[in-house]
Amino acid sequence: MPTARTDPADPVATTRKARVAPEPSTVRIAGPWTHRDVSANGIRLHLVERGTGPLVLLLHGFPEFWWSWRHQLVGLADAGFRTVAVDLRGYGDSDKPPRGYDGWTLAGDLAGLVRALGERTAAVVGNDWGGLLAWTVAALHPRLIRSIAPLGAAHPLAVRSAVVRDVRHQGVASRYALGFQVPMWPERRLRRDDGAHVERIIRAWSGRAWTETPEFAEVLRRNRDAMLIPGAAHSAMEYYRWAARSQLRTEGRRFVAAVDRPVTVPVLQLHGTADPCLLESTARRSRRWAGPAYTYRALPDVGHFLHQEAPAATTEALIEFLTRH
Repeated sequence: MPTARTDPADPVATTRKARVAPEPSTVRIAGPWTHRDVSANGIRLHLVERGTGPLVLLLHGFPEFWWSWRHQLVGLADAGFRTVAVDLRGYGDSDKPPRGYDGWTLAGDLAGLVRALGERTAAVVGNDWGGLLAWTVAALHPRLIRSIAPLGAAHPLAVRSAVVRDVRHQGVASRYALGFQVPMWPERRLRRDDGAHVERIIRAWSGRAWTETPEFAEVLRRNRDAMLIPGAAHSAMEYYRWAARSQLRTEGRRFVAAVDRPVTVPVLQLHGTADPCLLESTARRSRRWAGPAYTYRALPDVGHFLHQEAPAATTEALIEFLTRH
């Protein structure tokens, strides 16, 4: 059996035997939670649930899947919330249709999920793309959303503005997304060498302290494996492609008009001061689209993945916010 090619200068490339791509069901990791499938907005979404009480949706970002919320699934549930972490469209064990990676449809997935779970409203907590979607669903489906907590994320129009007007900082920090626009090659790079590039991304976006913890190796392994699931890498890239290409299309202008208004629900924005991907200055621009019930908190020396890098501080802040609202 042939072995994967490695670069001796690449610290994350390891000599591994080529293997069959993992089944989507491999992300159904056992733990003190329940796995379920729910039909919403015309697709099947895989979710993980624990606890009873007011519904809290946990939305992951790139390049992760539901498991990134393992700490909050337990912590929030034990604090009296019905906590649900979902594999977003195209990720993990959720459906991976060829289309539907635009802001309208993704927000519709979440609105449909709230209804499918038998709830009238939900609090939405999201990291990275999940945080962008928290802002989006609060603007497009306000009656279904009780509050939002974006982590390591900014309002979509704050990101748009910063990339254009702060080219030397957020523009440079976002240049990785330009490489995602070309067809086929980004997917191949994400899958090459058993997902070694996923590891490079997570290392680059993380605070240094977390990368030296015992759990970090497991985080890398699980996320590399999840990106190897057939269709996952392509779906992940489609999020970025729609975000960029819609800027030149009518649907993009319609989307901007639809979300260019202050959200009416309470907002807790948490951000790591060491986040090299979504800069803190960009995150703070989101204040323009928040209503009066807005709280911003910075976590020192924490990178892009706050909920994993500083799980105790993140969970504590979320419990206080969700209980108050």
